[in-house]
Amino acid sequence: MIVVPALTDIAAERLHVRPVAGMPLVHVEAPTAQRSARWFKRAFDLVGSIFLIVVFSPVMLLVAASIKLCDAGPVLFRQVRVGIKGELFSCFKFRSMCVDAEARRVGLASHNDTDGVLFKMKSDPRVTTVGAHIRRFSLDELPQLFNVLRGEMSLVGPRPALPAEVSRYEHHVLRRLDVRPGMTGLWQVSGRSDLSWSDTVRLDLYYVDNWSMVRDLNILLRTLKAVLQPLGAY
Repeated sequence: MIVVPALTDIAAERLHVRPVAGMPLVHVEAPTAQRSARWFKRAFDLVGSIFLIVVFSPVMLLVAASIKLCDAGPVLFRQVRVGIKGELFSCFKFRSMCVDAEARRVGLASHNDTDGVLFKMKSDPRVTTVGAHIRRFSLDELPQLFNVLRGEMSLVGPRPALPAEVSRYEHHVLRRLDVRPGMTGLWQVSGRSDLSWSDTVRLDLYYVDNWSMVRDLNILLRTLKAVLQPLGAY
């Protein structure tokens, strides 16, 4: 006989069957978000970001030159994002849109291709020719390695949210802010922009509640496949 408990989105390593007064009961350990703040995850992020900056420096130089030649605008795009415990930071990306993209967003609000609080368009007219290519393979996010180096982000974690998005969160969704946002995460390897808002939240909260270093390594390996097969990248 197999008894199925009514529990979902809890990793197997947090579940234990223990006898109490002769009865086998399922014990669920506390969420593991606080463990992600320990020194070994930060050390891994520090070493990993330095290594990846060195490895991808030729690629970053090539992307920067391509953006500059495309329209002579700024190479980097800085945007305020919400980090761990609600702290604000300046998130770096290679600019993949026209210079006045933020001003033009208001007029495109009715063309949002996602539900919930996110704004995404599959055929966004603000994206430049170079931007379309670097977005396809997530090259626009390489400057975030410097955010990881500075301790504002992690290599793996929930997607860094905009303040306007966080202001619209339901109370339980605020648990996404219990860990550092990541360059990649379960959302990245599970469909990216093709995901609904509810699926994005579910994956992020699963990561927060069930964090482990082994899971981080697994996500990093799956990220390579997601980048080479860029589904949902737009």
